[in-house]
Amino acid sequence: MDARVEIVREISPETGQELVDTFARLLPQLSATARPLDAAAIDRLVACDSHTPLVARTAESIVGTLTLVLLPLASGVRARVEDVVVDSAARGQGIAGLLTEEAVRLAREAGARTVDLTSRPDRAAANRLYERLGFRARESTVYRFPID
Repeated sequence: MDARVEIVREISPETGQELVDTFARLLPQLSATARPLDAAAIDRLVACDSHTPLVARTAESIVGTLTLVLLPLASGVRARVEDVVVDSAARGQGIAGLLTEEAVRLAREAGARTVDLTSRPDRAAANRLYERLGFRARESTVYRFPID
């Protein structure tokens, strides 16, 4: 599949609706509990200095998204890959790899020493991809505090 990865830098009336429609289609494929994003939520995502939203676009539509989060901390710049989702119709065609490789390139350019991501164990294909790209599982305990 011929796709190009783009950084979403600004929202216009045309791109805003396209992104609302894209996230409405893709987020349920990532998480059954993800809330739909309206134009204001997408605008906040794009406007946040620590976020770099990426999209994979074909001639027809956006087929994948990823958010790179860059955090300048006392211990150095930290990078995280979040919310990677590729449309089910486009999976297995290298889209997630393109998005992830671009995120790693941008993180390196920003001075990050490492890039972290999490992936559920049942996402076998995604986990194989991340390992193929050079990510390694860490011995770590992740804690979550449920706010809702």
